[in-house]
Amino acid sequence: MSLMRVTSPHAHGPLSTARVMQTVLLACIPGVAALTWFFGAGTLVNIAWACIVGLASEALALKLRKRPLGPYLTDYSALVTATLLAIAMPAYAPWWLILVGVSFSIIIAKHLYGGLGYNPFNPAMVGYVVLLISFPVEMTSWAAPRGVNAVEVPGLLEALTLCFAPNSIDAVTMATPLDLLKQNSTLTETVLRQQNPQFGRWAGVGWEWASLGFLAGGLWMLYKRIYTWHAPVAMLASLALIATLFHDGGSADSTGSALFHLLSGGAMFGAFFIITDPVSSAVSNRGRLVFGAAIGVLVFLIRCFGNYPDAVAFAVLIMNFAAPFIDYYTQPQTYGYGKSSQTIASDRSETS
Repeated sequence: MSLMRVTSPHAHGPLSTARVMQTVLLACIPGVAALTWFFGAGTLVNIAWACIVGLASEALALKLRKRPLGPYLTDYSALVTATLLAIAMPAYAPWWLILVGVSFSIIIAKHLYGGLGYNPFNPAMVGYVVLLISFPVEMTSWAAPRGVNAVEVPGLLEALTLCFAPNSIDAVTMATPLDLLKQNSTLTETVLRQQNPQFGRWAGVGWEWASLGFLAGGLWMLYKRIYTWHAPVAMLASLALIATLFHDGGSADSTGSALFHLLSGGAMFGAFFIITDPVSSAVSNRGRLVFGAAIGVLVFLIRCFGNYPDAVAFAVLIMNFAAPFIDYYTQPQTYGYGKSSQTIASDRSETS
């Protein structure tokens, strides 16, 4: 009898790989809608261009590997990688930056290791880190949010111009709240909020609502049982706990409150859309708790004491590397094989 050998992820019935990927794309809508409202149409242009590049890169890699195009192009995995990377990148990123990042994610971080199910690292985060290290200026040119200093966000035509015929977007960019908190170590949080209206109520105008949008999408995926709660809850809980322990009430040396860390940057986006990747994360429930909690701690440490204001991508890649180690020590006990069974087995081997 010949058994069919299929690589992970193992999704059956109504939760096929394509259906899971479609659900992830739909769950992105609330967060993307918030980003579009506050920062303009740049995010939509990024996503559309990234999806085109992603499908082309997927087809090229499959052609080079002599694999059929149809089954792999219709599983939506390339679209998910491209969309997640486009969301993580600044709005109005130049076209060539998206081209480099998405093609690297698909061809190198995914297909170089054997394709979907074999990649040890999250492809979207690999592409993001490569771009951040190689092109730091372009990757830190974030758009100013709607309503701050009478800023009017660019429309679709202007967004297309900024992305495909970039001249200078300095007039529509400013530092993110994470940047401001990290760079202004001589001002209290209260003074920073008074001098910089983009701080908003909790974690930055636009950023907090985008985070709540990704939270809503993540909860919907939990309801659909796309993944379990262990990794996202562990990450957010550990990030909130360590931020609370280090928060001194908002002095000049403050590292930010728990709410600030949860709703700023890519914390919510990473918790529900990145670390839940079934291929590059831990596999057991206990392992997912350890995996998520470690990412939350690393995000805080790199944000506050490292060189980068946001650290989700670096934390995820470090823990992707550690996932097999976590799996080794958190394997569930085999049913019917406890301590007594081990003792009996050793006694039998000694008597024989």
